[in-house]
Amino acid sequence: MPYEATSYSVNLLSEDNVRKHVLPYYGLSNSEVTQVKFKDTEKQRAVYKVSQLEKDYCLKKIYFSLEDLLFVYSAIEWLYRNDVKVPRILPTKDGGRFVCYENMLFILTPWIDGEKCSYDNIQNVLDASTNLAKIHKRTELFNAIEGSSTREEFEDIYSSLSKHFQQLLICSNNAFKYGDKFSKVFLQFFEVNLTLAQISMHISSTIDSNNLKKCLCHLDYVNKNIIFDKHGDIWTIDFDKCRFDYRVHDISYFFRRLLKRDNTKWDLELTINCLKLYEENNPLTLDEFKALIVYLAFPQKFWKISRDYYNNINKCNKNSFITVLSKTSAKSDSQLQFIRDLINYVENRFQVKLL
Repeated sequence: MPYEATSYSVNLLSEDNVRKHVLPYYGLSNSEVTQVKFKDTEKQRAVYKVSQLEKDYCLKKIYFSLEDLLFVYSAIEWLYRNDVKVPRILPTKDGGRFVCYENMLFILTPWIDGEKCSYDNIQNVLDASTNLAKIHKRTELFNAIEGSSTREEFEDIYSSLSKHFQQLLICSNNAFKYGDKFSKVFLQFFEVNLTLAQISMHISSTIDSNNLKKCLCHLDYVNKNIIFDKHGDIWTIDFDKCRFDYRVHDISYFFRRLLKRDNTKWDLELTINCLKLYEENNPLTLDEFKALIVYLAFPQKFWKISRDYYNNINKCNKNSFITVLSKTSAKSDSQLQFIRDLINYVENRFQVKLL
């Protein structure tokens, strides 16, 4: 019977149960076990720090299928063998890649001791950009082992964006219809966000997907998953979401998280410096720059908050939605100026007109 990820009793995931039923397979029965993360959601997950004889390990209860686990294992092994620092999945005493306990899958890796990437440390950010380029360059020919799932997605950017754009217009109709406090805030910032969405839509319609390079993408390449050890070496952890995809998707995700912060708010100079480092050994095409602009221009959070509000208008915490929308929208003008400046940079570089 194939393994299917599901949720289990919290008691089964206690430190004592893990020590008694999982760790013996690794010869770690006498270890100290501390649960450091637990999410009892649909994608239930648990993470433990395991310590024995001055060695530390990370034990994870995964939330996806065995086939997906084999894909993730393949990705980590491929990167390790191509000189990218990643924590390998350690074998059990009998050479297995995982432990199955009560139909739950567990994996063990070394514990990477260090500091997570600080977005306020510019050198950290620049090093993270170089590391991402290295990951992408080394995985263009990646192949997963037999039995793995086919984890790949090459979305049509324009089609996907069109659905979001239509939902944004529906939200504007709802705002005029309801006229409540949330709707007034929405309409106050609608024009600038509509402009961002229109820029995104227009440029996405000109992208030739044949010029978007494919590779293994991390898809959660954010500061908590980028670790600097005591020697200054950079490690990439948590490949749970990885798949074969357009590399610009990974790049955009990294920048989106970085640029929405107050201290690095839509910083064009930092963005260009990061891109220059990425491109030293991994040049980007014009269409990849277009895709990057599209991803960074679309007002994703403004769209998502508004969509969720109007879909749940009779049962949501309205004040909470208003607070989040107001905070998100406060940076919209800066985002629009950033996008215009980035477009200008790309137009000058490639001698083209994007708008």
